[in-house]
Order: sequence, then C-alpha cells, then structure tokens
Amino acid sequence: MDLCHPDPVELSSREAEELQRIKWHRKQLLEDIQKLKDEIADVFAQIDCFESAEESRMAQKEKELCIGRKKFNMDPTKGIQYLTEHKLLTPNVQDIARFLYKGEGLNKTAIGTYLGERDSVNLQVLQAFVDCHEFANLNLVQALSVVRTKEGV
Repeated sequence: MDLCHPDPVELSSREAEELQRIKWHRKQLLEDIQKLKDEIADVFAQIDCFESAEESRMAQKEKELCIGRKKFNMDPTKGIQYLTEHKLLTPNVQDIARFLYKGEGLNKTAIGTYLGERDSVNLQVLQAFVDCHEFANLNLVQALSVVRTKEGV
C-alpha cells in the first residue's frame, strides 16, 4: 500500500472522510497562500509607486533649487525670495548664511552683492555668514588665506 496515495478501495469510510477533509484543508491553504501572494504583490507595487513618487519629488526639488540659484545669480534678493517661497530655504538668517557659505552654484559676486545690502536682514545674514568662517586662533594673513581658499581665489 502506498501511504502517499492510498487506494480508495483500501480505506475505511472513516479514513475516506478524513482524507476528504485533509484535501479540503489543503485546497483552503493553497487558496490562502495565493491570496497572500497577491497581497504581497500589491504591497510591492505600492512601494514601487511610492518610490517613483519620492524620486519625482526629489527631482522637482532639485529643479526648483537650480532655478533658485539661477535667480539668485541674476538678482540675489529675488533668488532668496524664490527659495524661501518654495520652502527650499527658511527665512532664518542662519540658514540663509549657511546657504551662501556653501555657495553651491552661486556666483561669488552675487553673494557679495547680497551681503553688501544695507537692509537689516542682509546685515544679520552678513554677521551669520562671517560666523560660518573659522577664524579662531588665526592671524590676519592666515584668516585672509582661509577666505581666499574658500572662494577659490
């Protein structure tokens, strides 16, 4: 007698009922497994969609940042205004100073123009910008050298 595939003739009625119940449970389990596979596939599809949306948002943010830099290089005040309106930069003077200090994609002359404005906000940004530089324990020549190195002069 083959234990895996018993001959139905050799089974008692009780064993035949048990075999039918086992087959029914097996069918139910296979259906549940398929449902879980389908749910997992849906979750992965949602994750892929979310990642695509996130990549799209990041690309849009980078595009807006590039536009903001170009605007800054043409008109520093309008550039800062654009960046703050699009929430790429806060209006906090420390944040603006750090943005200018990093200077990524910014024209040095435009930075100087912005920092040279006599508006009270610009003066506060100028002070914060100077604070971004490390001049501690340096003499004047060394400090100027740090500034020249930072500006690529």
